[in-house]
Amino acid sequence: MKIINPVILVFALLMLLAAQAWSPPATSRTIESSELELSDRHRQVSRKVTEFMERFHYRRARVDNALSSAILDRYLDNLDGQRLYLLSSDVAAFNQYRFELDNRVRTGDLEPVFDMFQLYRERSRERLRHAISLLDEPMDFTVDERFRFDRSELPWASSRTELDEVWRQRVKNDALSLVLAGREWDDAADTLRTRYQRMLTRLDQVNSDDVFESFMNAFAQTMDPHTSYLSPRNSEEYRIQMSLSYDGIGASLQIEDDLVIVMDVIPGGPAAGDGTLKPRDRITGVAQGADGEFEDVVGWRLDDVVQLIRGPGGTTVRLRVLPAGTPPGSSESVIELVRDKVRLEAQAASKEIRDIKQNGEALRVGVIKVPSFYQDYAARAGGDEDYTSTTRDVQRLVAELKKEGVDGIIMDLRGNGGGHLTEATSLAGLFIDQGPVVQLRNSRGQVEVLDDLNGPPIYEGPLAVLVNRYSASASEIFAAAIQDYGRGIVIGQQTFGKGSVQNLYSLDRFMQGEGFGQLTLTIGKYYRVTGGSTQHRGVEPDILLPSPVDNDIVGESARDTALPWDQIAPTRFRSRPSLSSPAISLLTHYQERRASGDPDFDFLLQDIAAFREMRSREDVSLNLELRRQERDELEQARLARENARRKARGLPQLEDMEEFNEAEAPDVILDQAAGIVADMVRLKTLPAEELERAAAALR
Repeated sequence: MKIINPVILVFALLMLLAAQAWSPPATSRTIESSELELSDRHRQVSRKVTEFMERFHYRRARVDNALSSAILDRYLDNLDGQRLYLLSSDVAAFNQYRFELDNRVRTGDLEPVFDMFQLYRERSRERLRHAISLLDEPMDFTVDERFRFDRSELPWASSRTELDEVWRQRVKNDALSLVLAGREWDDAADTLRTRYQRMLTRLDQVNSDDVFESFMNAFAQTMDPHTSYLSPRNSEEYRIQMSLSYDGIGASLQIEDDLVIVMDVIPGGPAAGDGTLKPRDRITGVAQGADGEFEDVVGWRLDDVVQLIRGPGGTTVRLRVLPAGTPPGSSESVIELVRDKVRLEAQAASKEIRDIKQNGEALRVGVIKVPSFYQDYAARAGGDEDYTSTTRDVQRLVAELKKEGVDGIIMDLRGNGGGHLTEATSLAGLFIDQGPVVQLRNSRGQVEVLDDLNGPPIYEGPLAVLVNRYSASASEIFAAAIQDYGRGIVIGQQTFGKGSVQNLYSLDRFMQGEGFGQLTLTIGKYYRVTGGSTQHRGVEPDILLPSPVDNDIVGESARDTALPWDQIAPTRFRSRPSLSSPAISLLTHYQERRASGDPDFDFLLQDIAAFREMRSREDVSLNLELRRQERDELEQARLARENARRKARGLPQLEDMEEFNEAEAPDVILDQAAGIVADMVRLKTLPAEELERAAAALR
């Protein structure tokens, strides 16, 4: 089951500590503080959410002092993860309440939460006003100094003077990034002045529900990353997203450190169809139409950004995007998308055929791209026998590929974040005999086995499942079943590791009245038929292929509160291995040998290495000429790598990065996967003894 990340419409996630004895300094008792207050509704929700956490969450964890300490740590990270606002003295004061939060969520006595936010808000005002004042005079970009943009592992500043220096460098870096993009100083200063003033305005617009929702989310996410609370307003926003009844780009967004982060690209939407926007990309500007001016959206509330991106179907929106993992000041790209609804037909499975020549033999490899596990549930419930579903579409495509004489098939699940669980089990049934596909264990330890009830497999030839780090949930269930039954091999990158099950509770159903919001709660875990969980570890490929996606940044294992991997008893199933261990060893050897002479593969490896080196940086130069030189060197190095690839392929050279960005890039990973399947076709004819001898010769 795929749970789309809820859109949390809050300017900044808040830090919560509670105390009866402490209150913020008098300077924070401004008019704005009277706008924030704990309501009886908040108290009721806090008590009910705590009850649900202890009774129904899969961890069955007690809300106690240990959890209280974890809530404090999460709030500190969420509120000031980059150590830009709070002083060490503030944090020291907060620490005296480290072991009180458990009692406060249980009773609903959360009054200090709002006082705590007032202090955070006052500190933020101080910083932003200081930032605006720094723009009165042009900055000297000839000084040789560096800005540490990743401060997450640094201590909080001990004084305002220390923070002044941090913000001097931050503002200088913000300005330098605009100058690098071609802005003159006056224009850059005006842009930043507007940006910081807007951040001040958004800060003052945070209301009581925002404060409470942020607190409850920090509490919820100490349990696991997929448990969350939504206020009544945002519950409606979530309903709209899930109904897909709006026109937009098809992406879920979230605010992190004043930036709009792409959390997920929804299959079937305009962004997925374009393929340019990626998870963890940062949206810094939005423009309407093909030639409208960009609105700088750094520091905006997320709901306002969402409204700016949405619009009538068929209209154009342009996004200014800083690619995931790149440091501030890197080249931004402009992505132009035509708004539309997320449609089943747009996310439907599709096919293509790759012609492969190996050892003088011509082979045909069919590729079925499955962007999600979809089903037109409304049509099915209405009795429509021709309702759309992943399984039905793939069944049709396999039949077509067989008629076209393919020698093997690749199921391409890269970027497939999941969908309907029933589609994952029924799709597996197209390739395996009847039997169990996945096990589901709830918080009480009860295990349900979900079986494939289809008839005999529709295809028994060479089969590979191609995955990457963004293959999650239902994709992992399908890939694991194919691997465990020995029906085919898994190629690519270790999958995401999202093996947990969520249930959505509308709190209005359990409380007296309306407007209490909703709770998404993790209530179970998926397990393979062998007993191992897909949670945290995902599915390990039989043949590993390179990827620019860093497992340490993306994936369940990158989340500190993720449920752990474990295992239960295997269920009874009959495996019929199509490939032995010696065969996989030979396939790996053939792939490595083929890749070593492939200029496309060399380009991919070099690009990955360059990207990871850039992503490993924690600081950047604040010298304009040096930054420009570093940027130009990176772009020229990439252009040189591409031209080396093109030369080896006999393709015309590219003159500049504009031509580079417009050129169509090869799908290197799919090419490698097709070669592996072609090898599978050849190995299928070899006797087991000959396979063993050939594999032994490699040792």
